[in-house]
Amino acid sequence: MSSIGEPTGRTVEVDLGGRLVPVPEGGLYDRFRMDTDLDEVVRDPQVSSVDFFRRMPKSRVDSRIGPTLTPNFYYRISTARLTMLAPTRAVRARLPRELDPLEIAPGLGVVSVMAFRYDVCDIDFYTEAAVGIAVKPARHGGLGLLDLATGLKNDSLHSYVLSLPVSTEIAQVRGHDGYGFPKWVTELDVGIDTERTSARIANDRGGLDLALAAPTPKQTARPTGAHVSTLTSYTTIDGAWHSTTSQINVLSSGTTRFPRGLDLQLGQGRMSDDLRSLKPIRTIRLDVTTEGQLALHMPVPTSVRDRS
Repeated sequence: MSSIGEPTGRTVEVDLGGRLVPVPEGGLYDRFRMDTDLDEVVRDPQVSSVDFFRRMPKSRVDSRIGPTLTPNFYYRISTARLTMLAPTRAVRARLPRELDPLEIAPGLGVVSVMAFRYDVCDIDFYTEAAVGIAVKPARHGGLGLLDLATGLKNDSLHSYVLSLPVSTEIAQVRGHDGYGFPKWVTELDVGIDTERTSARIANDRGGLDLALAAPTPKQTARPTGAHVSTLTSYTTIDGAWHSTTSQINVLSSGTTRFPRGLDLQLGQGRMSDDLRSLKPIRTIRLDVTTEGQLALHMPVPTSVRDRS
């Protein structure tokens, strides 16, 4: 049996809600089925600590992908987020009628392009990217500017995702069938270190969908648990609204406002089409986390404002 960090290169098939998907033989999912041994994970040189997860027990739940444990633990991640301004009219046209766009000023919404690299997690290594819209918390009609200021200060944001391509089948099936996210599998390369941040997402023909590259903002290291941010995403599952909570243990991160040296390329594909439809005006912020951890909870039913 291979150890963490020494994959065999072979795959085995596992059943997720009646769908067979390949996972790395001897990987974390193959060996532990989400009930991962933290004492073994902490021996992986990529993982600096598992203290964040020891205080967070998992629970067994039924879901559309069958019985599973939640949260899904990500022991070493890196992320990048471009925050952009876009006309509220364009943003609202892409939102379900039950959700309200978050505005930084009258007529100006907030959208983002994100890239994720999950080096060690319960469902093994994969990469991901997203185009998302910042929204007001469901059933809340407060001032957008106040919501945004509070959210950015406390790192407690709410979003609706338009695109969420991933690099592995297990991530696609779990994310689409289990969480209700618009996920598909494609070639997706994400590289994030202290010097450079880059991502390239391929379209279904192998050409360019979207790519970004930028100098990595200066990083600030933090002790585990000192800075935990929260992202709430809204999806519909079988016609009913659900919210999914992500808790991010930020270990090393940095921010650049009005980033210079940013290269964002739009090609032909679902991500670029979604971003173009939002008509972004300007990138106002680049946030990069070179080291973090994540607890991704299963979606729970939620109520939204009835506009009928």
